[in-house]
Amino acid sequence: MIIAERKPLDEIKSMVEGFDKVLVIGCGTCVSVCLAGGSKEVSTLISELRLAFGNAKPEFGAETLKRQCDMEFLSELDVIANDYDAFLSMACGAGIQFLAERFPEKPVFPAVNTTSIGVNRDVGVYEENCRACGTCVLGVTGGICPVTTCAKGLFNGPCGGTNQTSCEINPDQPCAWYKIYERLEKQGRLDLITEITPANNWVNQTPRTTIQPGYEERAAALKE
Repeated sequence: MIIAERKPLDEIKSMVEGFDKVLVIGCGTCVSVCLAGGSKEVSTLISELRLAFGNAKPEFGAETLKRQCDMEFLSELDVIANDYDAFLSMACGAGIQFLAERFPEKPVFPAVNTTSIGVNRDVGVYEENCRACGTCVLGVTGGICPVTTCAKGLFNGPCGGTNQTSCEINPDQPCAWYKIYERLEKQGRLDLITEITPANNWVNQTPRTTIQPGYEERAAALKE
């Protein structure tokens, strides 16, 4: 699923200053599951904004759609869109862009940063597992993504920095290609590790884990 985290309150406040009425719109799918933009987070954000603005405008309304990346569900806003001067979306970047396309006359502001595509490792802890690289090799790597889990994003590995099953950059970082080797060995498909995949120009390949505020201690306990 898509992982997001909320922007700092000061940044959000600065975006909506000067508007009379702002509709805060949540999304009931990915950002709801990762505790960044569902109905609960919409209510929390509105409460914080009202405290931040005091008696000053804007006034805030709340809606949470099933999905913002689907025009079918965006149509639910048609009857109330004209009641607001601007939209503050808590969806991922794709949902925000779709919302802006549906209502081109309305300023649409992002309340969250879209960080990654990941999995739910625990409540409040979301691990990045996919970079949406467009050249998926999971079929020949035992279902382990080398682009995401290898610090160097190597399509062909391992490199010379493998250190006792760990990556040379950090002993706590498992070597992705060691894990791929183990997986392929269990499947009786070790011959695949010698297949050469054409090189790609990858950037920003540091694996990320998103921990939502309030879940830091729980995340730390997972590592013990």
